[in-house]
Amino acid sequence: MAFFYLQIIASDRVFFHGEAEIVIVPEMDGACAFMAHHENMVVAVQPGELRYRPKGGDWQYAVVGTGFAQVVNNRVTVLVDTAERPEEIDEARARLELERAREEMRQKQSIQEYRMTQATMARALSRLKGKERHSVNL
Repeated sequence: MAFFYLQIIASDRVFFHGEAEIVIVPEMDGACAFMAHHENMVVAVQPGELRYRPKGGDWQYAVVGTGFAQVVNNRVTVLVDTAERPEEIDEARARLELERAREEMRQKQSIQEYRMTQATMARALSRLKGKERHSVNL
């Protein structure tokens, strides 16, 4: 099996760095998978679940926010605003964020406020989905 160097960087920490077999990132049209010797490219990352398999390990999961992924010379760098393991997510806080965003959507807003509320809602939904999916599997 061939490997590549993977870095997952959030705005507050380096989430992961090391060799990996595969990484699957959420994007606008679904998901995009990168393996060793992938063609050089850049993709926009959407809020959702990121999966990767480190060298010699089991699948690892993260709930990520918006950002981008870059593949250059057998190195994949994923730069996102947030990255959390499912066990790190505070479910009550995520539900509160979602309810607050839903209430803001009901109010008249400027286009900029509307887009910010949409982003908050997408992040809260992806956090809740990630937490729910992995609490069932534990």
